[in-house]
Amino acid sequence: MDDVGMGIGGGVGVALEGIHASIAALNALEKEDAFLASGAHAGAGMDVFQRRYELCLEGLELTARLEAQLTALKSRQAARAVELQQAMTPPDATVQDRTYADMSVVEEIAGVLTISSAAAGALVEQSRRICSLPMVFQALAAGDMSWQHARIVADETEGLSPDGAASLVAHFFDPAAPQRARGAAPGELVPSRFRAKVRGWRERHHPESIEKRHAKSAADRRMEYTPDRDGMAWVSLYLPGDTACAIWNRTTATARGLQGPTEERTLTQLRPDIAASLLLGAGQMAGEGSTGTAPGTQGVTGIGKVLAPRADVLVTVPVFALLGVTDEPAVLDGFGPIPASMARKLVADGAESFYRVLVDPRDGAPLEIGRKNYRLTETIKRWIRMRDAKCTFPGCTNRTPDNETDHLQAWEHGGTTNVSNLAQLCPKHHRLKHNTRWTPDPANKNESPGWTSPTGRHYNPEHPDPEPTHWPPESWPQGSQWPQWLKWDAPGQCQCLEASLENLPQWEPDDDRYVDLNDLPADDPLWTELLATPLVPSG
Repeated sequence: MDDVGMGIGGGVGVALEGIHASIAALNALEKEDAFLASGAHAGAGMDVFQRRYELCLEGLELTARLEAQLTALKSRQAARAVELQQAMTPPDATVQDRTYADMSVVEEIAGVLTISSAAAGALVEQSRRICSLPMVFQALAAGDMSWQHARIVADETEGLSPDGAASLVAHFFDPAAPQRARGAAPGELVPSRFRAKVRGWRERHHPESIEKRHAKSAADRRMEYTPDRDGMAWVSLYLPGDTACAIWNRTTATARGLQGPTEERTLTQLRPDIAASLLLGAGQMAGEGSTGTAPGTQGVTGIGKVLAPRADVLVTVPVFALLGVTDEPAVLDGFGPIPASMARKLVADGAESFYRVLVDPRDGAPLEIGRKNYRLTETIKRWIRMRDAKCTFPGCTNRTPDNETDHLQAWEHGGTTNVSNLAQLCPKHHRLKHNTRWTPDPANKNESPGWTSPTGRHYNPEHPDPEPTHWPPESWPQGSQWPQWLKWDAPGQCQCLEASLENLPQWEPDDDRYVDLNDLPADDPLWTELLATPLVPSG
């Protein structure tokens, strides 16, 4: 197969031109840095250290682009080597001869690159898939995304039909695609977040329903034990997503409850201690019946008595899937797509730690958050969690339920308490925001904020990709007319379609003793008293 047939002919030219341009730009940066380091700039009124710091960042950015361009050429060479080897194989060669020819070229590539046969085989397979997807190869060749991003596309398109793979690629890479991916471009997302977005789209559009695939995978659930060095070992569980998510949330919440002035262990250390204590019993972890006790584990005793904050979990489920009419995947906060049957099970019988979020079947936008009370503060917090899904700081993947809901513009500076001025931040980036010049953009009801760094670089926000719900196979009335069976058989479910963040019920009494914080001037002394008041968790 020639380069044009593989869809990479133009991309190679782009990569070569880009490589020359990147090298020239790097040379220019090095010359400027050498000039500044020589002291010849004296008297120019320039902050030399700040400028040299900015040059380092620009150099890192150019180097990352150059690495991507070089890996595009590397993948093209690997894919082309296999194609040429196959072209040299006689047409009447046996299957065995063809198999050994393919094995031989993989071993040649392994030897040239000084990597293992398995690594070479993976490189060949990924390269061939990437080169067969022109838009993906061109993005890599232009340096717009890394090899890791390209590999993710190769992994997630495996098992899809050619049309399915083309649709996935178009959604993320084609500017003219209908309902293309919103928010940050693929190369602007850290690889793990890009994989989450790609996998979410794949789950919704896979030819085999997630219900069937989950049933097959659930049969493979298992626990694995792997000894490690320094007297340590790994224990991992392969479980249904809702169970694994619940375990993670419970250990995190319990760890938060254990933290205090006398607790020296970090949150990361507390999680495994708690998990071990729950599995073995607190007495075992305290040293009873064991030959030794690991340093720092004695405080786990009595975990069952710890007052831990409850880990509320949002389950975003299409209304028709909740009614059992379709099997469209739902989304479990902190995990990702799950089967509709699992979502129905989680929200059935009023499961206390799970809150169902219904979405509009017309466009996939969120409609309403289930709640047992109408405290606006808690409702807004859950809405922000649903909108942001994780810490909104660029590149952060922290999805823990106890991320903090932060005012983008501080209360004392006139910021209001509404969704356009609130966003999720993990504790680390919450502190960073308040102590550096990292600045968030405004948000809105459906979009989280972008960020601007101290050097002026802007980072676009990551946005979810809501899509119209899968409609049942019957013929539906158009416009605002809902199916008669839905009106007749499920009036309670239909009522929720009219609820949204804008028309929540009255949540506070009409009483002059209460102050609306949005009407409180920024210089009012009440702010000092309010901000100095410690927060007490409600029962």
